[in-house]
Amino acid sequence: MSIDVKKLGRVAVLMGGLSAEREISLLSGNGVLAALREKGVDAHAFDPVVSSLFDLPREKFERVFIALHGRFGEDGTVQGVLETLKMPYTGSGVLGSALAMDKWRTKLIWQAAGIPTPKYKMLATDSDWRAVADELKLPLVVKPAREGSSIGVTRVNTANDLVAAFQLACKFDPLVIAEEFIAGQELTASVVGAEALPLIRIEAPEGAYDYQNKYFTDVVKYHCPSGIRADVEEQIRKATLKAFRVLGCEGWGRADMMLSPDGSYSFLEMNTSPGMTSHSLVPIAARAVGMSYPDLCVRILQGASLKS
Repeated sequence: MSIDVKKLGRVAVLMGGLSAEREISLLSGNGVLAALREKGVDAHAFDPVVSSLFDLPREKFERVFIALHGRFGEDGTVQGVLETLKMPYTGSGVLGSALAMDKWRTKLIWQAAGIPTPKYKMLATDSDWRAVADELKLPLVVKPAREGSSIGVTRVNTANDLVAAFQLACKFDPLVIAEEFIAGQELTASVVGAEALPLIRIEAPEGAYDYQNKYFTDVVKYHCPSGIRADVEEQIRKATLKAFRVLGCEGWGRADMMLSPDGSYSFLEMNTSPGMTSHSLVPIAARAVGMSYPDLCVRILQGASLKS
């Protein structure tokens, strides 16, 4: 269905920002900006590091496309400012953004709601490393609780490596989580509006779907259709919508999960402002249902609103 893009008004595409994912945000934001302009939207780049968010109303912006990633962009802080400014914006509101950014509290909610997620332990300087390894089994994964793009993440193969992994994660976040390692197929499910898009199966060399391979190489293969059994895919897509809603998320997002050989699946995290680069997953899933990248950007923008 065609829309009159002029009705979307003057649009700020928020990109860059203060987080460790600034580089990726600039890639995402510039992609979104070009796509919106291609569709005739009056869109402009806006970096909160360069300009104050309080300049948005002064510069006559009417809505905001958030292409910021990580903290100070995806964690509810920017969303709170935009609510105060009465500025409609894309994606989840303050609560959904804050919860989804925090992997620990996401797990607490998912566990309460019956959403399968790997076992975990919170780590501290006085943790009993041997006990952590015994409880979660090796290998396991150590990660900052409030970062994305695999920043600060380590796969730990021996208990002796736990301290170094913890120290690395602490460089990005004082809140550090150790998580059970789930062997199997890595999947991702995108949500746009009220729809869970087709799953993508990620095939990375030696399972190394890390920061470098996510954004700066072409060695990762993305399979969409995923190739998994249709009934299992349907079950996961339904669970994705539940996992999305129970966190208070809305607008659009992406869930990452693992599918074990026995057919069970575990949700790893929810992203409320997913990447929109040339390697990103939501655009791949959208193409599978006949939605071009520019059309996807316009559809997300159409959902911009105030949440409170």
